[in-house]
Amino acid sequence: MVYWNFREQLSLANRLRRSYYELLRDQLDHWMIQSALVDSYANFSSKKQAYPFVEKRELKPRARIPDIEHKNQNSFLVIFVEDTIPSSYKKYIRFFNENKTTRTNLTEARVLSLADDFDRNQKYIEVVVFPDLLKKLIPVDYAMLIQRDPASRNRDRYHLSHFHVRIDCPIAKAAEMLAMNLRYISKDLFERGDKYAEDLQKKFFEYYGLPFMSGGRRTAAIVAAQYLKKLSCITTVYVGSAASRSLTRISERGTSKAVLIKLTNEEMAQLTESHHLSMYTFQKNYVVHKKEGYGICIFQVCYSCTDQASPPDDGKLRDLRPDLNWQTVSVQQILPKPGVWRYPPLPFNLIYS
Repeated sequence: MVYWNFREQLSLANRLRRSYYELLRDQLDHWMIQSALVDSYANFSSKKQAYPFVEKRELKPRARIPDIEHKNQNSFLVIFVEDTIPSSYKKYIRFFNENKTTRTNLTEARVLSLADDFDRNQKYIEVVVFPDLLKKLIPVDYAMLIQRDPASRNRDRYHLSHFHVRIDCPIAKAAEMLAMNLRYISKDLFERGDKYAEDLQKKFFEYYGLPFMSGGRRTAAIVAAQYLKKLSCITTVYVGSAASRSLTRISERGTSKAVLIKLTNEEMAQLTESHHLSMYTFQKNYVVHKKEGYGICIFQVCYSCTDQASPPDDGKLRDLRPDLNWQTVSVQQILPKPGVWRYPPLPFNLIYS
């Protein structure tokens, strides 16, 4: 059972919108990876500081991540919605006239100066200068909201409608929504006692691949992802974390993480041989930065839900078993550099090697 409609259930107009959304999301994936990982590495390099690479154990389900904030790591939260969020959702997703991407609001937030030229169209995702606006807004606290412009009736257009968006949905409410969908409770998070409710909240974090004590944008991201399942369209949440040094992507396809890793010259040689690539082609299209003895690449791991984290086939209430995993690794791959057009991701077993 899913909350969103498959293509076969959509009108021809909405099928076209779905295709356009997914095309734009492919481009947004590249921009998010560039900002969260490639630009962050450049930040460390410019200050002559060693980059804190993620260890393999941190990518395993239920892994504990060192809670150290790295100030040179870019952190942000971006919500990309296939349709337009109704105004009734403002109680928990705080988007108002005061944080629309207007010149007045952007100037007051010191994103733009009075001397800056202002292009009204720069907030639209298909405009060539859109990445520049995105880059200026990434240091701004809280979240950015990209959604369909309701005024674009005849052609669907997506714009960065709001910045400085607060996510005020309580963790308990989000965990309750998930637990009801998975049939661990019937109507209330605390219906089986405080201990059961606490275990469900811990499993809520595990469902989205986070340690229970995660804070800040990562917690806001999973709460927003869960709450936006109330919509009948698909949504994508990107969160760059200064603690996990990763880009987490949450969508209808599940949760994935992208990080930077070091591959030795020997590992790169084995990888190129197994995928019938020359070393020159691999380094040009997959290596973010080449150092003596190794290359830095983008590694992505995708997670899938176990039976315990999926709605039961019979729809009956069931008991929670906290010791059972809710996530498993489904895909491991080396991603091409942002902007590479021709070359696909390369399967690469890292976590359990």
